[in-house]
Amino acid sequence: MESGPAIFAGVAFGLFGAGLLVWTGVRVAHRAPVAAGVSAGAAVALTTLSGAASLALGLWCLTRV
Repeated sequence: MESGPAIFAGVAFGLFGAGLLVWTGVRVAHRAPVAAGVSAGAAVALTTLSGAASLALGLWCLTRV
């Protein structure tokens, strides 16, 4: 019964992190801005770091099931 919230959190974090990494990659590949009003390097670095951290957190949650 306690594994239900861990599975939900793991899937939610994993999907968000993977989606953010894919979205950032597509924006960079098309040379489109990742965030408005922010330098390109900082925006790519921050979104990549956030996506990877979220994906890692989701995987960590799923290993606790």
